Amino acid sequence: MRIALYEPDIPQNTGTILRLAACLGVPVDLIEPAGFPTTDRAFRRAGMDYLAYVDLTRHASFDAFEADRRTRGRRLVLLTTKAATPYTAHRFAPDDVLLLGRETGGVPERVHAGADVRVTIPMRPGLRSLNVAMACAMVAGEALRQTGGFAPALATPDRLSCAPEPLSSAPVAL
Repeated sequence: MRIALYEPDIPQNTGTILRLAACLGVPVDLIEPAGFPTTDRAFRRAGMDYLAYVDLTRHASFDAFEADRRTRGRRLVLLTTKAATPYTAHRFAPDDVLLLGRETGGVPERVHAGADVRVTIPMRPGLRSLNVAMACAMVAGEALRQTGGFAPALATPDRLSCAPEPLSSAPVAL
């Protein structure tokens, strides 16, 4: 399971999603350009202190991300308000990539059309959408539940925090 962020434009939401990914052990694909600086230094300055615990891959563009995803044979699951299938009715696979669009505009039509699957979170009529980090947490939790993807160490009741050791902080080229 992976989480992909399409050109995020609100750093606080990105930080919340990165923290979620760190705590759940889910890798993240960050698709550039973002609406804010995305260097490790900028993330740390913004208080994203969980960055060392995130398996983060940066992609210079959606096309670069797509080439990598297709090479690895991963299914693209788009979270969108324009889908008919509730996320709870979808059968997730362990190698799915959960794609979240920009907070201010979602994803362009070509990205929407290119998704293998589109799922939505059922909501009360007349309300626009949930916060992207909340939507990510809901759908990622269901996807991990269905696929048995919760790490055993994270599933124990006495475990209250993320992994004690940071991941390698080797630089990632764009």
